[in-house]
Amino acid sequence: MRDVKILLTEKELPTHWYNIQADMPNLPDPPLNPVTKQIIGPDDLKPIFPMGLIMQEVSQERWIEIPDEVRDILRIWRPSPLYRARRLEKALDTPARIYYKYEGVSPAGSHKLNTAVPQAYYNKVEGVKRLATETGAGQWGIALSQACNFFGIECTVYMVKVSFNQKPYRRSLMEIFGSNVIPSPSNLTESGRKILEEHPDSPGSLGVAISEAVEDAAKREDTNYALGSVLNHVCLHQSVIGLEAKEQMAKAGHYPDVVIGCCGGGSNFAGIAFPFAHDKITKGQKVRLVAVEPISCPTLTRGLYHYDYGDVVGLAPIVMMYTLGAAFMPPGIHAGGLRYHGDSPLLSRLVKDGLVEATALGQTSVFQGAIQFAKSEGLIPAPESAHAVQAAIQEAIDAREAGEARTILFNMSGHGLLDLPSYDLYMAGKLEDYPLPEEDLKNALERLPKV
Repeated sequence: MRDVKILLTEKELPTHWYNIQADMPNLPDPPLNPVTKQIIGPDDLKPIFPMGLIMQEVSQERWIEIPDEVRDILRIWRPSPLYRARRLEKALDTPARIYYKYEGVSPAGSHKLNTAVPQAYYNKVEGVKRLATETGAGQWGIALSQACNFFGIECTVYMVKVSFNQKPYRRSLMEIFGSNVIPSPSNLTESGRKILEEHPDSPGSLGVAISEAVEDAAKREDTNYALGSVLNHVCLHQSVIGLEAKEQMAKAGHYPDVVIGCCGGGSNFAGIAFPFAHDKITKGQKVRLVAVEPISCPTLTRGLYHYDYGDVVGLAPIVMMYTLGAAFMPPGIHAGGLRYHGDSPLLSRLVKDGLVEATALGQTSVFQGAIQFAKSEGLIPAPESAHAVQAAIQEAIDAREAGEARTILFNMSGHGLLDLPSYDLYMAGKLEDYPLPEEDLKNALERLPKV
């Protein structure tokens, strides 16, 4: 079998990040101050972000150089491998070619370290001693814990309570690297106490945990806030995935007809897809870009394109995005990293403009696809990545039925070795699908900010 594993050398590690803002036909509407409802400027963000990241957030420069100190750490696992899923192709009896970029080789076991390292670096350069953040399933919390350890920065992680209980070993990894991990909502912040007063048994959500982490950072002079998805600079840092994948696909002699990534806040999908979106926008390349989300948290497929708060309490900036409403509380599905009410403003704008398409899957079909992939390829996907796996399988089946030898590329953004309890529940027949009821969606959208 040829081209089963396509590697790049260390010298081929990207030297620059790709900034899609330089090429978008329409940029997102600017973020607003949550208090004044006026357009946010750099000074509004300085209390919680370093200026290096703020400038990346607003930059429209196409290529932004990766600092040497960041590249030195990225070299630990980058460039990451690209595989052709030959055995899965055979199992599906499809003429399609299935490739996947494997980010599970990072020390964190996911793609999240690609942005955690530069975020910790820029904070260290500006003298920040401590970072506060949130995490859903735990991948981002692990990544930031490791990055802070690399640069000698303290780290506090507000972990969504349902994942805190579902995924104890991810919590253990964060603590190994010295982080203080707090189940959210907690009694340690005003935001957490407010949620617990209204919902004592709240399972938590990324929106709630963001409120707690932002409040923590805003109240301490030595602390900044770090976010693992959604923001422009996060999508920028993740572009190394797609930049490498383009070089690897060229070595394999194929260009993808469809690029797939799972989607919660958007960083995973942006990482693999935005460099291909560059080709679509600037060169007219015929490539489909597909973001895959859960049917229980269908932000892109059923949400409203509207200004909304990035968190539940209303401390984070108000951004224009597809949203289910900041008040929306998603059920405790096992893809905890996809349980977010909103999405990246950049990705949302691309969906609005028809450059990116979105689809939603139930968790039972997702785990079914993940197990089929594992049996064929020997790798166990994280539940989040499994959304991309199942979407790729469906594309391959569609190709078989249409008799098309289409080329499929997806992002396997993390391994599932710490998600085996979720697999146990699926194999025991104890997982259910939770399609979002229309009434719940309607109620959450009624509370959108008036701007």
